[in-house]
Amino acid sequence: MSEPLVRGWCPGAYRPMMSGDGLVVRVRPRLARLTREQVLGLCDAATRHGNGIVELTNRANLQLRGVTEAAHAPLLEALAALDLLDADPALEVRRNILTPPFAEPGDLTARLAEALVARLADLPPLPAKFGFAIDTGSARLLADASADIRLERGAAGGLILRADGAETGRPVDEEHAIDAVIETARWFADHHGPDTRRMARLVAARGLPGGWTGAASAPLGARPEPGDTAIGPLVGVPFGQVRADALRALIQASGARALRVTPWRLVLAEGGQMPDLPDFVTRPGDRRLAVDACPGAPLCPQAQGETRALALELAARVTGSLHVSGCAKGCARRLPADLTLTARDGRFDLIRNGRAGDAPDRRGLTHDDLLKLAEPC
Repeated sequence: MSEPLVRGWCPGAYRPMMSGDGLVVRVRPRLARLTREQVLGLCDAATRHGNGIVELTNRANLQLRGVTEAAHAPLLEALAALDLLDADPALEVRRNILTPPFAEPGDLTARLAEALVARLADLPPLPAKFGFAIDTGSARLLADASADIRLERGAAGGLILRADGAETGRPVDEEHAIDAVIETARWFADHHGPDTRRMARLVAARGLPGGWTGAASAPLGARPEPGDTAIGPLVGVPFGQVRADALRALIQASGARALRVTPWRLVLAEGGQMPDLPDFVTRPGDRRLAVDACPGAPLCPQAQGETRALALELAARVTGSLHVSGCAKGCARRLPADLTLTARDGRFDLIRNGRAGDAPDRRGLTHDDLLKLAEPC
């Protein structure tokens, strides 16, 4: 089996990534929120300029698939008209800012996010996947989400800045929080290398400057699940992929004034009602949300097997978390799963309590072999 190509960057709007079904174009909605008009316009753009598939990413962004090279420029024009695109490509690629879906306009999370966006130009050159999380609620929701610098509520109250990979952080106040973020980013830029292109790896290899640790974070919150909230219903999207016509039906059937994207394959229908639509998960405990699977073959040229149909077949047969990966990169899930299946030359390797690239417990399993597995976790 050939080694998968690790590109070291994610698709953007200006810099899309070629896949098996065409270009993948990433859209970064501000504060992970799209108005009703933006949702409808994005659905139209996905259908007109792509193959109509919309994906949710684990950074609370959206991706449009199947865009041809000729359609890329018209798509950018459509995104700009919807106010879903930064005019400066250099700032667009830096706007990797993750916020929880329950933030409200004017609250601490929103103020910090807006302040960071206003100073993106002050950041040093950073690896393309480098990102920020602003997680300032009473309980942390984004601790497992991909981010390198984190602004969080401290256990003792107030704010702390925590470098990913460090168990504790340093106290900061709102006035100086973004200064501290930029200082931390500059320290990273000065010290990282080819093998330490994410903060956690650099922290493990080098440690942090004195005084940058010691303040504990607020406790972890429970991961949100489908159901009603005070803001609107949370609705699950199996595998984080939905067709544009189904997304259009969601905003229309729910009556929502906006959609908020999350890193958990959930969308929050702000101001709406829980819809009854077959393409979405509306109740907690649905096994389709316990399964991670990348697009697989033929959508991804590096995938060595089909993934999602198999994942759906296995979802009800296994307990615990399940990850079905088209190759050893494991793009769909960065954390270990109770059961991971990695495609290899049309068959699958089985890894227990690990990641897609870990040494397998069993190799070369066929589709029929996998269906015979009964609660292997």
